[in-house]
Amino acid sequence: MEAAVVCGQMKCGSAVSVQTRENSSVSSVWWISSDCVRPGYPLTECASADVSSSILDVTCLDSVRLVNGTSLCSGGLEVKTSQFNQIWSTVCEADFDQQDAEVVCREIGCGPPSVLQGALYGEVEAPTWTAEFQCGGTESSLLDCRRSGSVRNTCSPNKAVRLTCSEPIRLVGGASRCEVTLELKLRTWRPVSASRWTMQEAAAACRELDCGSVVSMGTRNNSSVRQVWEIQLSCLKSGYPLRQCASSSLLSSSSQSGTILELVCTDLLVQPIISVSSSDGVTGALQSSSAGVFQGSSFTISCSIQPQYPGGSFQLSFNSSNTTHSYTQPASNHSAHFLFPAAEPAHRGSYRCVYDVHVFSHNFSSQSRVLTLRVSDPTVFIIRLVVLLLSLLIFISVIYCSHKTTRGQQTVAQKNLDVGGDEVREVMEEQEEAAL
Repeated sequence: MEAAVVCGQMKCGSAVSVQTRENSSVSSVWWISSDCVRPGYPLTECASADVSSSILDVTCLDSVRLVNGTSLCSGGLEVKTSQFNQIWSTVCEADFDQQDAEVVCREIGCGPPSVLQGALYGEVEAPTWTAEFQCGGTESSLLDCRRSGSVRNTCSPNKAVRLTCSEPIRLVGGASRCEVTLELKLRTWRPVSASRWTMQEAAAACRELDCGSVVSMGTRNNSSVRQVWEIQLSCLKSGYPLRQCASSSLLSSSSQSGTILELVCTDLLVQPIISVSSSDGVTGALQSSSAGVFQGSSFTISCSIQPQYPGGSFQLSFNSSNTTHSYTQPASNHSAHFLFPAAEPAHRGSYRCVYDVHVFSHNFSSQSRVLTLRVSDPTVFIIRLVVLLLSLLIFISVIYCSHKTTRGQQTVAQKNLDVGGDEVREVMEEQEEAAL
């Protein structure tokens, strides 16, 4: 974090990149002891005269910065609100979203945002930036984004933005994201020189990539003269990220160091998929953690994996309260199907697929999620179905009888009404004849 201290003492914001370059000749320089550099302590107290051909280049960013983080790519977000007075402001979490985070991570030279969260006021100063950012996600700078016209005086839910961007490092050219050519991005993507690398540095790179531990390290010849990143290994061993230990170098295929680094890490396999289907039509969804079949019906548990490497095998492991079994089949078209002719209560339990493959002279394996299988007695289902049908029949009969009774009553009432009407008409006719 020495670069961050340098930028801070020069009031230039946060450090974006640190690189070393080689002069054509040795010249007088100032040697700064890294053990001496710390916030609030003048650099001049850490300097001593020396001669060297290696020169340090530090790039600072004076509009946005991430502070109090574990690396140049993490920390609390601050925006410079006054270039003249060097005033930095924190940002309210409610005024900042994922697209804003993408712009900030790109602006400071890091990878895409991996964590966006709020920090309580007790951890940072209360937010003083009063306008909401409205980035589209493609802007080159946060201050290029549109901002809301309204000004907020309070910040709810009382949190300031804390951001973690992914480190700009990757492995490319393989069947997964955890194998082959190591590349680093400091403004541009370039491969890393394999000069003086050991398995210790390779293990650090795999951890930084979130790819587990290192399996193997290799090199390939540089086909032509090209720009690469040279890694200061003492810096990497001290626990600093790769990007803070990189310097630009020109490699030639004719030089001893003209090799590109290639790595294979343990977490190179994707997760297998487990599913179940049965002869009675019951199918376990791929995203479901449980499924059920009827006792006596045949069922098949299928294991499959995204195509990465040829061959391999699947092991289906079964665990219940009192037994454990495992079944193995070679992978065919990246899948295997385990048939069980008749489901029994003993088949109730947990199933898991394990994919094994031998590549890069090593054995690799990857496990699926656990699938819980239920075995139901079809007799119980039939009884329930019959009871349901009988209940439905009785209900329909009651409705029919009720409707029929109501209709009969309406018919009698209508007949009575008709009879009464005829008697009235007869009386009226008799009265008319008497009057005449």
